[in-house]
Order: sequence, then C-alpha cells, then structure tokens
Amino acid sequence: MIGKNVQHVFIVGSKGIPGNYGGYETFVDRLTEYHAGNAALKYHVACKATERGRFSYHNADCFKVNVPNIGPAQAIYYDVAALNECVKYIRANHIPHPIVYVLACRIGPFAAHFERVIHRLGGKLYINPDGHEWMRAKWSAPVRKYWKISEQMMTKHCDLLVCDSKNMETYIHEEYPQYDPQTLFISYGAETRASKLADDDPKLLDWYREKGLSPKSYYLVVGRFVPENNYETMIREFMKSGSKRDFALITNVSDKFLEELKAKTGFDKDPRIKFVGTVYDKELLMKIRENAYGYFHGHEVGGTNPSLLEALGSTDLNLLLGVGFNREVAEDAALYWSKEPGDLAALIERADAMTADEIHALGQKAKQRIADAYSWQFIADEYERLFFGEARG
Repeated sequence: MIGKNVQHVFIVGSKGIPGNYGGYETFVDRLTEYHAGNAALKYHVACKATERGRFSYHNADCFKVNVPNIGPAQAIYYDVAALNECVKYIRANHIPHPIVYVLACRIGPFAAHFERVIHRLGGKLYINPDGHEWMRAKWSAPVRKYWKISEQMMTKHCDLLVCDSKNMETYIHEEYPQYDPQTLFISYGAETRASKLADDDPKLLDWYREKGLSPKSYYLVVGRFVPENNYETMIREFMKSGSKRDFALITNVSDKFLEELKAKTGFDKDPRIKFVGTVYDKELLMKIRENAYGYFHGHEVGGTNPSLLEALGSTDLNLLLGVGFNREVAEDAALYWSKEPGDLAALIERADAMTADEIHALGQKAKQRIADAYSWQFIADEYERLFFGEARG
C-alpha cells in the first residue's frame, strides 16, 4: 500500500511482534492492533530473528532481521541492520514522507548518518529515549559510559524525542539544552478491563494450589529481577513487618542475584517470601493482580513503567517507591515509601490495617487514573495525531 495519502511508519528497536514479552514489544503490539483498521497508516516493524523474511500481523508489514549471536553487541547490530533495511525499502518503493521511529538510545554513533539518509529520502527520524539505561546496575562502567554518550548523540541527531514520561522529558531538556531538543510526551498504555478468568477458573485455582496462595492473602510484585528494582529493600522490609500475608514475587530469577539476596536478607528462612516463577498467560496474570491484597513497585530507573500501569489498572492497593517517575503516574491513587530503613515495613503494617472501604476507594482512583491518561485507546489516538502532524506540544 504505497501512495501519497498513506503515512508509512517504520518501527525499529523492539524484539518484534507477536509473542515477545517486554515494554516495547507490548507497545508495538497494541499500537498496531489499535490502528489495524486505519487504511491511511501503514506500519513496518523490525523483528529480531535468525532468518530473513516478511509477514503480516495486525495489518503491519513485519520484516525479520537476522541477528548473529555476538553477545552484548547484538542490540546495536540489530538496530543498525533494521535501519539499513528500512532505508533500502523506502528507496526501492519510493515511499513518500516516511517516519522512522527508533525505540531506545542504543546506536548513538550511527545517529548522524541515519538522520542524514532519512532526511535525503524526505523522511523524519523520531526517537523514544526509554529510561536511564546508563544508570542500570547490570552494566559495567564502560558500557554505562557508552549508553550515556549514545543517548546524547541520539538526542542531537533526531527530529523529535517522544518521551513516555514527563520526568524523562524534563531530564532531556535539562541535560541537553545545547541541542534545543524537540520533545513530545506520549505515555505507555495499559488495559482498563478486568481479567476474562472467572474466580473459579481451574487454571487460576491450580496456580494458587501449586504456589500455596489464595485471593487477598498476598502482596505481589511483577518485574525484571534486577537490583535497581529494589528487591532487596522490599524483601528486607517485608521480613521486618508483622504481616500475616505472603509476599509473592513473579519474576524470572537469575541465580547469581538470588544468592546475593539470600546472603543479604536470609529470605529463605521466612516462609512468607515466595518466588513463584513467571506467568506469561496474560489473563491469568491480570487475575493474580486483581486478587492481590497489595502490590509493591520498587522501580526507580526509567520512564513510565508497564508493570506499574498494569498494577494500577488491576490491583486496588499499590505501595510505590516515592520517586518522580512513579508519583507522576499514580498521583494520589497509591501509597508511597522510601528506602529509609523501617519506612516500608511501617507502611505494610498500616496497609494491613486499612478497611475494605479505604482500599476500594484507592482502587477506584487508580483505575480512573489509567482510564483518563493511560488507556491503550488514548495512547493510540495520541500517536495517530503525531504521525499525521496534529500532535499537541
């Protein structure tokens, strides 16, 4: 579908759709789903693969990019190869006014080159800077330095930075005033509906039986198993609390970090702390969130976090680390804690003593917050305005 009345958008930087789990992957999946019926908008989505090929999904043209197994440099290779593929396709098919949208700031050293090439083709280069990748504890010092320089170069060499957090947008302007970056805030989205699973669904009951849990008997966390998500603080403080409930952690554990946590906290001696593995069934995970007594969120690096939005859309009582990113999203629909010793433990005991009416009122506020500013329909509409040049600054 190539014509002057069609806006072609090339998306690079997610692992691809369908079937990949992660913030960017869910974003691209939902964006293409909500715009699948829009004949004036055509998506082309890069998909990381071990072979080449093209297929259609949600009416998007998905192209496979063969990425060799070269360790940590894979992500950089993938983005560069995907961008080269986009350029080749735009040229071969004489695509008018294309938009190339790169997710994350991984390829700074190549940004000036691709900006020039895309501009020569009459196109625009948009970047989503994600969060502070250079602050993540998993990276060595040289890698962190690379991410920071890459972020700087991509800020300099693009037409627009689409930030999924107002805090991130502020950071970009304060950190790089010399480039006078053009930015736009469009958040990440979340579902606003309830799970399709019934309370007595065998799948749910079997999961509870296997994990030794029951509805409203547990606090929950769902997220990547990395130090900057503050697992140590959450576990240590829960162990300090006198809560009679369990703490269920849905995460893909790494043995090294698990052993570190065990040595630091001794959580293996507290039967309330339960690492329950991963849950990739969307409806089941949504139901587990709905049935949690409370949800912990300890993320402090990055922009608007998908697991926080999902928790606000499903769980009534949310206890969040009180950093700017989290307060911006939840506002007064959650309770907040700091990393000061004893602070979260005291909040857990306060939460345990809350009345059903108090918890319900917070839950209603949280769901309204998602419906007003973070529903996928709202986000898809914002992107439609952006791609057709009608975005509000």
